[in-house]
Order: sequence, then C-alpha cells, then structure tokens
Amino acid sequence: MEDDGGERSSFVIGLIENRAKEVGVAAFDLRLASLHLSQYIETSSSYQNTKTLLHFYDPMVIIVSPNKLAPDGMVGVSELVDRFYFAVKKVVMARSCFDDTKGAVLIKNLAAKEPSALGLDTYYKQYYLCLAAAAATIKWTEAEKGVIITNHSLLVTFNGSFDHMNIDATSVQNLEIIEPLHSSLWGTSNKKRSLFHMLKTTKTTGGTRLLRANLLQPLKDIETINARLDCLDELMSNEQLFFGLSQVLRKFPKETDRVLCHFCFKPKKVTKEVLGVEYARKNQMLISSIILLKTALDALPLLSKVLKDAKSFLLANVYKSVCANETYASIRKRIGEVIDEDVLHARVPFVARTQQCFAVKAGIDGLLDIARRSFCDTSEAIHNLANKYREDFKLPNLKLPFNNRQGFYFSIPQKDIQGKLPSKFIQVLRHGNNIHCSTLELASLNVRNKSAAGECYTRTEVCLEALIDAIREDVSVLTLLAEVLCLLDMIVNSFAHTISTKPVDRYTRPEFTDNGPLAIDAGRHPILESIHNDFVPNNIFLSEGSNMVIVMGPNMSGKSTYLQQVCLVVILAQIGCYVPARFSTLRVVDRIFTRMGTVDNLESNSSTFMTEMKEMAFIMQNVSQRSLIVMDELGRATSSSDGYAIAWSCCEHLLSFNAYTIFATHMENLSELATIYPNVKILHFDVDIKNSRLDFKFQLKDGPRHVPHYGLLLAGVAGLPSSVIKTAISITSRITEKEVKRMEVNCQQYHPIQMAYRLAQRLICLKYSSQDEDSVRHALQNLKESYIDGRL
Repeated sequence: MEDDGGERSSFVIGLIENRAKEVGVAAFDLRLASLHLSQYIETSSSYQNTKTLLHFYDPMVIIVSPNKLAPDGMVGVSELVDRFYFAVKKVVMARSCFDDTKGAVLIKNLAAKEPSALGLDTYYKQYYLCLAAAAATIKWTEAEKGVIITNHSLLVTFNGSFDHMNIDATSVQNLEIIEPLHSSLWGTSNKKRSLFHMLKTTKTTGGTRLLRANLLQPLKDIETINARLDCLDELMSNEQLFFGLSQVLRKFPKETDRVLCHFCFKPKKVTKEVLGVEYARKNQMLISSIILLKTALDALPLLSKVLKDAKSFLLANVYKSVCANETYASIRKRIGEVIDEDVLHARVPFVARTQQCFAVKAGIDGLLDIARRSFCDTSEAIHNLANKYREDFKLPNLKLPFNNRQGFYFSIPQKDIQGKLPSKFIQVLRHGNNIHCSTLELASLNVRNKSAAGECYTRTEVCLEALIDAIREDVSVLTLLAEVLCLLDMIVNSFAHTISTKPVDRYTRPEFTDNGPLAIDAGRHPILESIHNDFVPNNIFLSEGSNMVIVMGPNMSGKSTYLQQVCLVVILAQIGCYVPARFSTLRVVDRIFTRMGTVDNLESNSSTFMTEMKEMAFIMQNVSQRSLIVMDELGRATSSSDGYAIAWSCCEHLLSFNAYTIFATHMENLSELATIYPNVKILHFDVDIKNSRLDFKFQLKDGPRHVPHYGLLLAGVAGLPSSVIKTAISITSRITEKEVKRMEVNCQQYHPIQMAYRLAQRLICLKYSSQDEDSVRHALQNLKESYIDGRL
C-alpha cells in the first residue's frame, strides 16, 4: 500500500443510488483497513446528506456507476461529484461491478467480526445498496493497489454516521468547526482559529484524524460520553497520571496506525521485473512497518506501568484489553527472533534507510549480508568523496545531505565559493544561502548505493515473509492497539491538555439527561474567549416546556456569537470534553441545523433569499424531536411583509416539535409570539444609549427591550442627512404605536393561559427535583403566592 503520509485523506468511497432516492455509501479507509457502510434516503434534491458524508470522509477517490439511475428531479450522484468535488479523482465503474450479492460475500469473508455481530444476516436486504457500493470499492482497491485483502482483517461498521450527531456541511462552515470563516479579526493582529485548530494539540496523525471525525460527528451515546468524561476527571485530579501518559504517548511512533494496512493487505504475486522500482519501494515500506511495530510494542510496557492503577472505566479497560494482553508480548517475541534489538523507527531519511537495511539479524541470510557489505562500502565511498572535495577545492563547510528522491548531494554555503564553482560540479541549484549540486562520481555512487539498498530490501522481505504471515493472524489486536493509541492521544494530548492550560474551573464537566433541559450557566465562546480576555459569559435554558428562545438586540450586540457559542458548547460536551461554562446540563442532540449569513450563491444561481429558503426547507424536512436549530435572521432578504410572514410561520411550525430552537432577529414584531405561545421565551442583549451612541454590554437579559431607532442611530453615524433621519423616525414611531397596541390586546387575552402554563411547568420541575422535603414545601408556598399575585 502507498504511504498516505500526514493528515492527507486515505478514503476511497463508492456511491450508488436508486430511483427511490436511496443512496448507498461504502467508505474504505486504506490507512486503518476499515470499511464504513451507510444507506439512507436522500431527503433533499441538493443531496445535502450525501454532501455531509463526503465532507466528513474527505475522500481521495470517489467511485460511481454510470449516471442512469438518478431519481426524478435530482441530478444524480455522478453529476454531484462532477459539480462539487471536481478536485477529487472520480472513477466510473460498470453497473455490474456494483453487485450486492458479491458485496455480502466479501464482507462476510473479510470482516474481522462475525456476520451476526455486524447485523449482516438480519439486514442484508435493507443494506443492499451499500453492499453493492462495497463490492465496487473493494474490487477497485485490489486492482488499483495490486493487493489482496487478508480474510477477517477489515473493521466493518454499518450505518456508522447515524450512530452519531449529524451536522450538515453548511452548519460545519457556519459554526467554524474545521476552518474559520475569516482568518483574521478586525482591529487585532490575532489570527482567528476554528474549534479544530484550538483542540489540535494531538501528537499522532491518527489522533488528529480521530479529533476531526469526532468534531464532525459527535457522540450520541451517553454511556460512551460519560466514560470519556470520567477519564478526564481522573486525569485532571491525578497530575502524575496525566503527565505520565503524556510522556509515554511520545514514545509511540507518530504513524503507529499506518502499520495496519501493510498487514491487512497482502501483495499480489507479481514478478520483480514487472514491478521494477515499485517492488523495492513496497519492500522498503513493509520493513519500515515491521520496525515501527517493534518500536510501538517496545513502548507498551511503559504504558502498562502508567495505567496499572488507573480507576476510570476507559483507562482500566485499556489496561485490561491492551496492556495485559499476552498476544502483544508473543508478537514482540516473534519479531525479536528475526529483527535486531538495536533497530528503532527513525524519521531522518538516511538513518531510516540504514535501519531498514540492517533490520534483520546478521547471519540469517548470506545474500543479505553481502548486500549489506556493498551498501556500507558505497556509503563509506560517498563520505570519503565528500572529504576529498573539501580538501581539493578548499570547501571546509561542504555538507552531504540525503533525501529519498535524489540520494546524497552536496550543499555548499554561497559565501565559501570564490568566483565560479569548479566545472566538476553539475546539477547546480541555488537554495537560500546554499548551493546544492552533485558530480558524476557522486551520481554513480548514488546509483550503486540505491541498488545495494534495494537488494537488501528484497532479501529482507524474503527473511520476513514467515514473520509477516504470523503477524497477519493477529491483525485484530493490532487494530485495537492503533485505535486505543489514537483515542488516548485525543483525550490526553487534546482534551486534557486544553483544559490544563486554562485557569482552574474555567472548564467544567457537562451533565447529560435523556429528556431534560439544555441549560448552560455562564457559558463562553471556546474560541473567542482565548482572544478576548474580557469575554462576557451568558446563559441559556431550553426545555420541552420552553423550547424556543427568540434573541433580540441591535447589530453588533453579540447575537451571532451567542448562537455559535451554544452550538460549540454542545459539540464539545458530546465529544466527551469539558465545556467553557460554570455549569451545564444537556439533553443529547441528534442533529444541529444552522441558518446563518446572508450571501448570494452564484454557483447555484440562488439569490440571498432563495439560499435562505433552501436552507429552511432542508431544516423543515429533516428536523427531529431532539434537534438543535439555530437561526440567525430569516426573511430579511425579501419584502418586509413576506419576510415577517415567513419568519412567523416557520417559528410556528418548529414549535410543533420538541426540538430546541434559538432564533436571533431584528423583527421586534416577532416578540408577539410569546404573548400567544407560552413555550416561547424572549431575550435581548443589553444596550445603553449615550450621546446618541450605542454602548454594547454583550449581556443577555430576559424579556424584550425596545431600543428606540438603533438602526437610525447607526445610519446617522454612517453620515445620512439629518432631514432623512427625522423623517424616518416620524414614520417608524407611527408604525410602532400600532404594534404596541396590538401586543397589549394579545397580552390581556392570553394572560390566564400563560399563567396556568408556567404554573404547570414549575410544578413538573418540583416533581423531579432532588431537593429535600422542606425546600420543596417552601418552593410550593412561594409558587402559590406568586400565582395569586399574578407575578408568574
């Protein structure tokens, strides 16, 4: 397999759809040897669910069938890939390759788990599209990469994305989860970061990818979330454990998860002549993987020592399933019989090449020993040549760097060269303050050195064949090790590190309930609070009895920041991290929807209003009882009467669900909703007016507050003529007078219903209260007095 280094995507995705708007997705991770299958009904003609999954996986290849099966009114997945993912390699495979029967057989043979554990026996007919996509994806991977997937080695998951919170691609962008909308903040030299960048202190590429995956698809299972939070509790209260784990995790190679693919994928038997240079490269990577695995297994006893007395379920389970597992010791013993004890994983290119050539113990293979001697001789000759040039051409600072592409080359400081460089030097290239070059002698020695190294790799591969086959039998425990290291890296080096760098009690543990409220006391924006030292905290309370909050306030008063803040706190809580708040309790959210910003979408020929309506249509079609909906303005881009009517009717529609909704608006008329519907609450951002200027407090307060003519004040600051401002004030005063009279009538009409509703709400809260009997009696007495006095 290829070395998909760094954080570059390693996913190959197969997509297929039918005429019933069902889409099957098979996502094959070449790095981790895992296959994720999803099948769902596409609810929007713009393929929003498919876009969300593609955004999550960020594939390097997308495999589709010929575009003949698109449902009526939809463009088809093939056209979708062309339009939105033109930078990704697209492969069109014949419809016959998407064979669900063959897919089911392949999954049964290749999956590490039993078919019954996967649910394959029960749901075979239900998952036929994703099984068809899996058949095409596996066929392409084996043909393109020249490998055969080892039986019972793949980690297969069904319907993976629906076990997690779903955040659509538009919301990911609006909430700045992965990338910030603007890289710099006005008036400051600070660079704005995304939530991902803020938490990205992981030490391994696998940990970084796991963090990104968790942010895009947070957890929904309360038990798993609490297991992570219990682990954080222990790390925060036990400094020795925290620092011990941080140090031990550094001992594991950064690319530990990469070794898996070399044991899950077996190269096809092709002659050396056919593969040529690629053959040597594949052998080199295989040897590197063995060395990397040895280094990781050497560090395992250190991890065991640190975790021995861990109390939390997650850490204790890691100790039990990994550290106390004898299989790792037996793999390490087998490796020790063939691999030299002094060999370690190295990142410096020539050191890595040398380690790979000398990986196998001396005396095991005579031809390997001869190839090594040749490698050493040419390496020594190259260094002798460099010494000769230093003396002959009076270049004492001549250096001999090495890279994998061109081998050894000379680097000479430009200040050491008097006049012209001698004609012996070729391939001269200026690089900063140095000159990079070579000579014919060096080029010849490089070829011999590379050839000797290639021969070492070939003979080493022969010596390692039996060892690799033995390791392949235990590939499932290696998968477990890689997953555990990625998880520990995320929890220790990202979550715990981020919390430990903040002042004490700035981040607190969130609590979770099945059907309770979403309550955040003194919550802060996790990204902006690190930029602004005087960030003002705010609260939120949403429950089934009060499931919609309408937030009002002038422009720049903090509404958009507040909406984003609530969503980010919920996401942090559901990935199992502490949150920036004094206290928080949450009902698990299954989807987050956002409608933010007012921008034309020229690519899809949509005006600002049309873009708003498309986003609202997607929300209406997909909202569930446990969704969190955040809307920043609605209906502002059309006529005022139509915009107001749409905003009102959308609010009424959402009120029929148990979903929690936060709606920020400038339309003061919408506060009338609270006079009719008792489950609507009005909040406003506090603003003072001093000398005809707005003084923003960024503090959220209960009830509506009419800030007279704040738009006109800003217009005056912008330079509009005073006569225009006076006329506008006169007009808006007459309009406001009529609205106030209508609201007074509504308040009188619906006041008894509102009182009864609030009384019932508080009685329900007291019913489930954990307070003692005397406190409940006292609260009931106060409630009775408030109801009689009409103060509820």
